[in-house]
Amino acid sequence: MNTKKIIITGGPGTGKSTIIDELLKRGYTCLEEISRQVTLEAKKKGIDQLFLTRPLVFSELLLKGRQEQYLKADMLQTDTVFFDRGIPDILAYMDFIGDPYPDAFVEACKVSTYDAVFILKPWEIIYTSDNERYENFEQALQIHDYLVNTYKNYNYTLIDVPFDTVENRTDFILNIVNM
Repeated sequence: MNTKKIIITGGPGTGKSTIIDELLKRGYTCLEEISRQVTLEAKKKGIDQLFLTRPLVFSELLLKGRQEQYLKADMLQTDTVFFDRGIPDILAYMDFIGDPYPDAFVEACKVSTYDAVFILKPWEIIYTSDNERYENFEQALQIHDYLVNTYKNYNYTLIDVPFDTVENRTDFILNIVNM
């Protein structure tokens, strides 16, 4: 089965996970964001913000997890899989902080390709910080620009998801995916 791989991306606090939750409620197959899981595992080991203290280690763990998700998608018995972020997001964040990364990160973006990328712009009225989200709104805007540039560098055409209710944003995505 040739499973369609669809990314839902955007900076922090843009509503990605909320849309993923809505897709799950509607019976779609989704692979959830793993950065919170990596962050929580690091906290158990006494590292408060692994991305801030050891960004390459954090990013390597993310890359491994996202590559596993990518491979898992092909094993699932479904036409379409939605991802809460994709492999190129890792490079965008590393570029945002200005840290170098190994060529394996670039190679992973080249070999693990997705069928569509939906991007959510920062939306100040829904933006909140929490224990795992350390960025302020201005940084969210900057990260958005890095995400756009990174995905464009890998020849993706980004589909902007308009500001609206969760249901309408989800409908917008599904109308395009199911064309």
